[in-house]
Amino acid sequence: MSVILVFLAVIAGFAGWWLSHQRLTSKPWLEQGLAGDFVGTSRSSLPTAKIGLGVFLAVVGCLFSLFTSAYFMRMGLPDWQPLPLPRLLWLNTGVLVLSSVALQCAVVAARKGQIDNVRLGLATAGLTALAFLVGQLMAWRQLTGDGYLLASNPANSFFYLITGMHGLHILGGLFGLGRTSIGAWSGARPERLRLSVELCAMYWHFLLFVWLGIFALLAGWAATFIEICRQLLT
Repeated sequence: MSVILVFLAVIAGFAGWWLSHQRLTSKPWLEQGLAGDFVGTSRSSLPTAKIGLGVFLAVVGCLFSLFTSAYFMRMGLPDWQPLPLPRLLWLNTGVLVLSSVALQCAVVAARKGQIDNVRLGLATAGLTALAFLVGQLMAWRQLTGDGYLLASNPANSFFYLITGMHGLHILGGLFGLGRTSIGAWSGARPERLRLSVELCAMYWHFLLFVWLGIFALLAGWAATFIEICRQLLT
């Protein structure tokens, strides 16, 4: 239960940081100029799309928090045998960080109207995301080759389940990233393209955050952190 509360607290902090950057506390009636000059007062799909994605990411965060809680509860039983963490996961983590950075660069370029840099950022993010998925499959193949099969041990099952679910969300993100890339190369309206790029970046940053939590969980660091917190509270 404490694991869920910690994870949800981090999710809430992430959501609070995001909301603070969305002009939700602005007072448009005090601003001067044309209504169309302000994103917060226009009738665009910007707030609706971002809020919708934020709700979806909150649900995804709760899903992974439940997996994390189940992982901690199951690992306390005597038949739990943790499998070794493949070194390839370190490389995969770096690749996913690069993918997230590339999308953030695309966001900056979209806001400045630099379409060539937007295309470069989107292409880099897509290629590195594909490389991450290929790396995850290679890590799976390495583990199965060493005898760590899905049904051999509960720890193995959790590893494949959690990393597989994260990989499926990356794969779904690639679909949205592909649509955004098509718009960038086909001359989509700057406002629409910027919104699409920002949504992709928001989704990617969140999946990077989730993966870092998964990586810490599988490496055993999260268990150590929870144990330290328990000792401090008692």
